[in-house]
Amino acid sequence: MSRRRARLFDWLWRLCVLLLLWLLGVAAWIIWVGDRDQAAPADAIIVLGAAAYDAKPSPVFEERIRHGLDLYRQGFAPKLIFTGGFGGAGARFSESQVARRYALKQQIPAKDILIESQSRTTRQNLVEAKRLMDAHGMRRAILVSDPLHMARALRLSEELGIDALASSTPSTRFRSFHTSWRFLAQEIYFFHRDLFARGA
Repeated sequence: MSRRRARLFDWLWRLCVLLLLWLLGVAAWIIWVGDRDQAAPADAIIVLGAAAYDAKPSPVFEERIRHGLDLYRQGFAPKLIFTGGFGGAGARFSESQVARRYALKQQIPAKDILIESQSRTTRQNLVEAKRLMDAHGMRRAILVSDPLHMARALRLSEELGIDALASSTPSTRFRSFHTSWRFLAQEIYFFHRDLFARGA
């Protein structure tokens, strides 16, 4: 191997090591943010949407709803904001409507529940939640989502001007190595995409 090729190989190897360390650092940051529970007194609890099957929340969404209700019952905030639009053309209920029905069955007063049914992405969830907060004079909110989703949700909240605190679901459905790895890889991708484009 020529000296020139050897030097090129050496630089490529160093670059790969630096890239790997960077990706590991981003992954560690996402995990660290998701593991923090910042729950404190706020004006509202925002439960970010997830899939719903007709009138029933998906297992992932149900855990988010349940955690939001737990925070509400502990007195952290007097209002719940459920987000999420219609998952498909044939859907009878939006994600937020499914969450509202679930909360009402758990004896949560209707007057303490706010919903929006327009959003389809995390950004849209938060844009619509911010509109509801502004309309009701709210400033601070507790965000509820899965741990690996929380870093992106907090970043988008800051971008949109929401004073947000994180409280991830302690009973996330992304527990197996396969599901948690896929979710983490997705969030690492979104982290880098959002450096150059507005996040979804």
